[in-house]
Amino acid sequence: MKITLVSLNYSPELTGIGKYNGEMAPWFVAAGDNVDVVCAPPYYPEWKVHAGYSGLSYRTSVENGVRVTRCPLYVPAQPSTIKRLLHLASFAFTSGLALFAKVFKRPDVVFVVEPTLFTVPVTLLFCKLVGAKSVLHIQDYEVDAMFGLGMAGKAGFLASAAYKVERWLMRRFDAVSTISFSMMTKAEQKGVDSKRLVFFPNWSDTSFVHPSVDGSDLRKLWGVTESQKIVLYAGNIGAKQGLELVLDAAERYLSQPDIRFFLVGSGAYATELQTMAVQRGLSNVEFKPLQAWEDVPAMLAMADVHLVVQRKGAADAVLPSKLTNILSAGGNAVITAETDTELGRLVNEYPGIYSCVEPENVESFCQGLETELAKTAVNSVAREYAEKNLNKEAILGRFRENLLSLLG
Repeated sequence: MKITLVSLNYSPELTGIGKYNGEMAPWFVAAGDNVDVVCAPPYYPEWKVHAGYSGLSYRTSVENGVRVTRCPLYVPAQPSTIKRLLHLASFAFTSGLALFAKVFKRPDVVFVVEPTLFTVPVTLLFCKLVGAKSVLHIQDYEVDAMFGLGMAGKAGFLASAAYKVERWLMRRFDAVSTISFSMMTKAEQKGVDSKRLVFFPNWSDTSFVHPSVDGSDLRKLWGVTESQKIVLYAGNIGAKQGLELVLDAAERYLSQPDIRFFLVGSGAYATELQTMAVQRGLSNVEFKPLQAWEDVPAMLAMADVHLVVQRKGAADAVLPSKLTNILSAGGNAVITAETDTELGRLVNEYPGIYSCVEPENVESFCQGLETELAKTAVNSVAREYAEKNLNKEAILGRFRENLLSLLG
């Protein structure tokens, strides 16, 4: 197949969508396909273009057999709602030009990742022009996330218009894939024919991230004694996560020096959160930068409890990718999600896989922490789930068959 991937994020970003795209594209090349990528320079989650890249000009290179075209875009240092919209619009414009530059290459499939929905109109037009199959892959429901979390304020008319445009665009794709069954149901509710839906979950390299990894050296490096327990959040530090909840919980554990909280990552909200921790005198909270991928298994292994924190209304709009590696590591975890979401239902289907607690409720959160802190063994339920459902080779192989079927 000749595949063109259009996505805001790509390798060498270490978290989220960029990481998955950066693993998927070379995998298709290894399977014998020709892959072009249209993306932005790496900037996430720091909201700063990485050294060695430019946000002002186009750049094309071959990386792991993949032809990668990086497009200029506006990257705000302090993203607000308006600045985010400008950021997304700038990429939609520059990536559209890069995509139409490939008009004579005529790909078989154009695979566009949401976010950002801004790139979708041009992608659909391009596919119509060259006769390529169009596939929309939904990592986040960006319209749901924006209005569900109140990021755009109480704009009733604006929200209604945005949802109508989203529905119209989604129904025009040859196939729509997404990462969870509840998100597939949501796609149907938005008007997508069930016959066009494809289940394409995020994955983990279960042979690389596994429970037998030794994290003791990293514990020593971070100054953690054998008697202390680590509560770890690793990932994007943004406003939508609601990580103030972790600070609220840490304040309650100040009298227990054997429990330490680590927040690992970066993001638009990191500085503000660190300032809050200092102002509140939270000596049991430490911040660390994003870790290199080769160090991630050790970081996951060293933690006694992992955290996946989200605000109310976010769990089915934004399914956290960080959870796949936690499960693969056999980690004990506290997840904030409403009971009627997929994360809430999963804990009922697989008792013991993690503790699911009410979002933005410090009492419930601390109860979940107590449950998980009491555990000492590897979470066998989590690991077994990862082996059966999150294996990278199996997921990508199945999705490639879906694309081949789409092409007939």
